[in-house]
Amino acid sequence: MRAWSALAIVVVLLGVAWVASGTGGGQAVIGTVIPYLAVALFLAGMVARVIGWARSPVPFRITTTCGQQRSLPWIPSATLDNPHTGWGAVRRMVLEVLLFRSLFRNTRSELRPTERLVYESDKVLWVAALAFHWSFLVILLRHLRFFLEPIPRLVPLLETVDGFFQLTVPTLFLTDALIVAALLYLLGRRVLNVQLRYLSLAADYFPLFVLLTIATTGILMRYVTKVDLVGAKELAMGLVTFHPVVPQGIGTLFFVHLFFVSVLFAYFPFSKLVHMGGVFLSPTRNLANNNRARRHVSPWNPEVKVHTYEQWEEEFRDKLVAAGIPLDKE
Repeated sequence: MRAWSALAIVVVLLGVAWVASGTGGGQAVIGTVIPYLAVALFLAGMVARVIGWARSPVPFRITTTCGQQRSLPWIPSATLDNPHTGWGAVRRMVLEVLLFRSLFRNTRSELRPTERLVYESDKVLWVAALAFHWSFLVILLRHLRFFLEPIPRLVPLLETVDGFFQLTVPTLFLTDALIVAALLYLLGRRVLNVQLRYLSLAADYFPLFVLLTIATTGILMRYVTKVDLVGAKELAMGLVTFHPVVPQGIGTLFFVHLFFVSVLFAYFPFSKLVHMGGVFLSPTRNLANNNRARRHVSPWNPEVKVHTYEQWEEEFRDKLVAAGIPLDKE
């Protein structure tokens, strides 16, 4: 029911966008008003999230480690899995952000017919996550041709590499196929895996359906239903230069695509997708594990009036002497 409810919301949004895109007034709203509102929500939400993360107290080093901590000189330490310096933490963060190093260790449990619980390495999720995120990044960079003039040299280079196989006319971009395959896998594992389906919420399915809609409409515009690319770039350039204009004849599918991109931007800061920025401020990732080398005192600890043993002994000295209990201080 959670998946169906998320799908129903996406279908309703799709219907609203399709109907609105068929009218001139609807195209003006989707092409000018909604993108600005989405970007404003995105920026405000991200700023609020970052401020909230920055203000959260970190009373002690809670780094997530998978290797030997640095201790005695003759015991080798894991400088990447358990870094004890700032640069070591930076290297680990780079590998985490670019290659999802922690997800590479992903395991899955399976109850065999012999009633034995077996844990196995599962690299499929790591491959799918890597394919999705890198494909999404490349697609995003390729779209810079619509927002910048002159077009950066990086964009044609990416298009050349992405369309290396040249299987179709127009050229099939490898990232178009990879992102759809990765999204279908991520959606399928939530639907087909009983344990994961039990834990999944509608908020887990909704962004997958939105991303699939964006990818599908984009692929349809490129390979099936043609749109006016000159008009699309004119609209995009108008948005970034704050002189919005909606050319005629771009195509209904383009405005549906733009509407769901705006939905994704507006929804991003308030969803689990915000981990893109949160990973950089996560104390489990960005801190060096030097707890054995340094004593970390929490600056958030309140002032506490302590009663030392010496004070206690002095307070009850007569009773302790009468009871024959030896004292530290005669």
